[in-house]
Amino acid sequence: MTELRRTGWVLLVWWNLVPPQSTVSQDDPGVHDTVAMEIPPLRTVENNAFRVGEYLLFNVKYGFLKAGEAVMEIPELEEISNRECYRIEFGVKSVGLFSLFYRVEDRYETCLDVKGIFPWRYEQHIREGSYRRDVEAEFDQINHVARTGQEEYPIPPYVHDVVSALYYIRTLNFKNARPGEKFPLHQFYKDTTYALDVKFRGRQTIKVSAGKFRCIIVEPLVQEGGLFKRSGRIIIWMTDDDQKIPIKMTTKVPVGTIRVELRDYRGVNEPIQARVK
Repeated sequence: MTELRRTGWVLLVWWNLVPPQSTVSQDDPGVHDTVAMEIPPLRTVENNAFRVGEYLLFNVKYGFLKAGEAVMEIPELEEISNRECYRIEFGVKSVGLFSLFYRVEDRYETCLDVKGIFPWRYEQHIREGSYRRDVEAEFDQINHVARTGQEEYPIPPYVHDVVSALYYIRTLNFKNARPGEKFPLHQFYKDTTYALDVKFRGRQTIKVSAGKFRCIIVEPLVQEGGLFKRSGRIIIWMTDDDQKIPIKMTTKVPVGTIRVELRDYRGVNEPIQARVK
């Protein structure tokens, strides 16, 4: 059962190990936001990667067995602290034979600032076998405090949760990145902020169920702590264009290899320039 639980957790590894955001000053010149609450100037991040309505469906494979499905989508906008936010939902569930041995049904949600691409709120609802966990956090990006229940923890500017992390990474510019180059990132989890790096590994054209795509390849350099400890290399392929749509992820676990591959998509920013006909 220990290995089954580890395998169930790794269904979520793409999200829980991809670190959050690069350090960006909150005093970006020319950025002013005048709202009723007199929120001080916050950063603005150019985003040509995603929009409301984006829907991505993935197969999760354990060896030759289809172990689960994952969906991430942006169904709508909502307002928090007088700021317009993307409501991002991510869910993963086990399917088929895998469900007979170890049932997984997890749900994540984050509210991501439209202008600054940083989170204001985060929820995590884990259902894996008999294991249960519910976590909620509010990020005060003005006073740099994370609140979980009755507790408060200091956070650096624009810290991310595990879901908003990937969306911020999608806005980064890798056009001139060199293999081996590292991007310093930070992530808040539970009661601690973790400093992590993402290493650019290069480019490759790959084919999955959703099609054939030119991709950039990145590797999160995972430290001890957070949801997972480093037990194997995690490699992520994203489209080599402005959208940086996640296409594939692989990671090794003690009992095999987990692969996450894009099966279908809709509502993405068009055209997908990295798609190969």
